[in-house]
Amino acid sequence: MNWKLIFGLSLFGLAMAFATISLIPSNTEPFIWLPIFLVCSYFIAKKAPGKYFLHGFLTSLVNCVWITGAHIWLYKTYMASHVAEAQQYAKMNAELGLSVRRAMFLMGPIIGIISGIVLGLLAFAASKMFGKRTEITFGKKP
Repeated sequence: MNWKLIFGLSLFGLAMAFATISLIPSNTEPFIWLPIFLVCSYFIAKKAPGKYFLHGFLTSLVNCVWITGAHIWLYKTYMASHVAEAQQYAKMNAELGLSVRRAMFLMGPIIGIISGIVLGLLAFAASKMFGKRTEITFGKKP
């Protein structure tokens, strides 16, 4: 496992953690994540020593830690900028008795696992397209 690569790529998640608090609306967020996932999958395909899916999955789990942590830490600012999410969390509070922070703490890993599967699959596909290639030499010893 290349943990330096995983943590390095997770810095996109750290940046998004703070950007999504008040700068990036929920309806725009997927359009920002898509190029991030494509860039991450490319670098995983080029730099990971194998286990491409796992590298992508773990990168998203680290992203999940950054994002969930930032959203819980600055949840009042996040809720003020994300009315639809605030309504969903209020509904969870009414139905399940979960505070906003506790609901975020529970939902963050679920979203992290789902995005981890997506990034893992993209990284695996990228490894097939861009992965390390071995050079074929005829009559020459490598």
